[in-house]
Amino acid sequence: MSAGTFAPAPGRATRGVVIRRQIRMELLLTARRGEAVVLAMGVPLLVLLGAGLTRATNVPSTDRLGYVVPGVLALTVMSTAFTGQAITTGYERSYGVLKRLGASPLTRSGLLFAKTASILGLVAVQLLLLALVGVAVGWRPEFGHLLPALGITVLAVAAYSGLALTLAGLLRPETVTAGATLIYVLMLAAGGIMFAAPDLGTAGWFLLPLAAHAEALRDTLTTGANIQGPIWLSLGVWAAVGVTAAIRAFKWE
Repeated sequence: MSAGTFAPAPGRATRGVVIRRQIRMELLLTARRGEAVVLAMGVPLLVLLGAGLTRATNVPSTDRLGYVVPGVLALTVMSTAFTGQAITTGYERSYGVLKRLGASPLTRSGLLFAKTASILGLVAVQLLLLALVGVAVGWRPEFGHLLPALGITVLAVAAYSGLALTLAGLLRPETVTAGATLIYVLMLAAGGIMFAAPDLGTAGWFLLPLAAHAEALRDTLTTGANIQGPIWLSLGVWAAVGVTAAIRAFKWE
């Protein structure tokens, strides 16, 4: 055996390496949680098929799939980036998992970035699968407008992820679960996802980010129109508020 085969290499891993490994770990843990998979894919898929292929709900459009599918895509983003992440992180904090991570080379900002990046990756897979199901049952999206749809979705993920991490970093897990679930149900009921909802106008987009995101996806993917300026502003504000709040309020324990 030649000399130097087992040469030690002491030293701290670089910030990039630490964050990449944490992203990988977040994705692996998510894949192993059966309830997270059901929440992330099962519920949106049932809503898409139930509301998109039947007349169980009233939609304000003659193109039922063109209305329902973009709404379900927006709902999936909120389900994963906000509700699922808030509940999971809340219990990780309660069980002391985050406290132990705090003793590692992973910084607080690194953890927040890793969680948000892993959610982006997960959301990308979910949206692709749901979009394929939508196309299979008759939805015909405007593929030439994918770029603005992706841009507005990244803003939505940043907003929901920031708000989720803020709640998880401040409240007890039981309170986080109740609060995140209540917000999810209220957004679903008032956001015009699978049935007609009261038209609140521009103000509604600032009050209900889910409604703003769903309308943006309908504008781009269904009608091929440009996303309206107030929607960009609304989700931009929500993203800025969510990320800022998470950076300032998130705690390891």
